[in-house]
Amino acid sequence: MKKFLVTIDGPAGAGKTTVSRKVAELLDYAYVDTGALYRGVAYAAKQHGISPDDDKALERLCLELNLDILRTDQGSRLYADGMDITDDIRTPEMSMMASAVSARPVVRKALLSIQRRLGASKNAVFEGRDMGTVVFPDADIKFFLTADSAVRAMRRYQELREDSGQSLEAVAADMRKRDQNDTSREAAPLKPAVDALVIDSSHLCVEDVVNEMIKAVERRRQ
Repeated sequence: MKKFLVTIDGPAGAGKTTVSRKVAELLDYAYVDTGALYRGVAYAAKQHGISPDDDKALERLCLELNLDILRTDQGSRLYADGMDITDDIRTPEMSMMASAVSARPVVRKALLSIQRRLGASKNAVFEGRDMGTVVFPDADIKFFLTADSAVRAMRRYQELREDSGQSLEAVAADMRKRDQNDTSREAAPLKPAVDALVIDSSHLCVEDVVNEMIKAVERRRQ
């Protein structure tokens, strides 16, 4: 069977992570959360006291930082210089800092080669914000998953509320700021690829979205 590369882009809170993992599982593909790579850079930048707008320091950091995503019994895990930092990067602070560093061309350039290396063998689902537009413009099938901003804010709030202590209003404000950063940045702004299948998940459950994607992949295979 032909090897396939699947990309799933979209804004925060649209359900990309849950959907991407399930699609990868059903296809028996590797799952790559590229947002985790940017969070990894953000985490390392914080550890080294580097400002998100210090391009020279970020460039040096990216050249020295060894990031890798490995499949384990616990799912995909992010390693930085051999250390598992998967749990450390899932905080509201890292979300905002990742959005800031991802806007820097030096960071995007550094991570481009890592992402393409991870996708070289195909049979993978790549989740991100510019997978179908910049990183893998020749992907076999591309999806853009979106949802109403209020729905996305509520989903993220329900996901975070046990640990973050943030109010729904604060989560919504962070999301608006991140949407603005992601869509207006000069380097690889968030937008659907011209040949992407756009799915609005506002009124769809996870299973509905996953089924629609799997059917689309099967049609493309045929």
